[in-house]
Amino acid sequence: MKIKPNLTPVSIFVITNVSNSMSGHSKWSTIKRKKGANDAKRAKIFSKLIKEISVAAKVGDGDPDTNPRLRLAIQNAKGANMPKENIERAIKKGSGADSEEFHEPTYEGYATNGVAVFVESNTDNLNRTISSVRSLFTKYGGNLGTNGSLEFIFDRKGIFTLPVPSNLDHDEFTLEIIDAGAEDVEEDEGYLTITTALEDFGNIQKKLEDLHIATETAELQRIPNSTVPLDDEAFTKIMKLIDALEDDDDVQKVYHNMEITDNQLQLI
Repeated sequence: MKIKPNLTPVSIFVITNVSNSMSGHSKWSTIKRKKGANDAKRAKIFSKLIKEISVAAKVGDGDPDTNPRLRLAIQNAKGANMPKENIERAIKKGSGADSEEFHEPTYEGYATNGVAVFVESNTDNLNRTISSVRSLFTKYGGNLGTNGSLEFIFDRKGIFTLPVPSNLDHDEFTLEIIDAGAEDVEEDEGYLTITTALEDFGNIQKKLEDLHIATETAELQRIPNSTVPLDDEAFTKIMKLIDALEDDDDVQKVYHNMEITDNQLQLI
């Protein structure tokens, strides 16, 4: 295979990912990069990545070779161009005997226009987090529901994004990655997005490592199996809720089932 090894990702990403459909991952990758270019958003991204690294080190151990969750968290931090010393400090913090106890609750609800919103969090204070999330749903005209109410809308999928390697043989790569378990390979604006079933996530991760291809992000995401079309006004209003949730320090990822047009991309 013709491919340039040990590629360094060039873009920052938003750890909180919101996806609209199987064919829309590249569109949302563009949104994430636009958001990540902002210095304030970059600081939020680093904060969430550091928390994930610390929690991964606490629930497992501080060795990425024996802790898959930590290895993935470090991989995503490197994809976001986080300095090595920040990563090492986060691992040390999570591995310490006096490290904080964290919980990982999820919250499900509806924004206006019947748009489903799924929130994953990471918190040391459950009361603070539920109060904050509920308040944001209410502020922007939504309603927080009961856990499990959105299970029929979202499927768990593995999503890998990476800059297109300069010497990539596209046809050969696509065949190899599909043979390893990928369901879809999409290219847009110089980036590849690989989608895989939950059970094949590890296979794709190993295949990319074997090919010496560095990903920008490698995540398990909640992908909607149906989407809701919106006019620009409704889209903008719901994005205010999404942005507010993303800005909450306890929130790690946000998913929704909005159907997004190319014109609405310009409103971000």
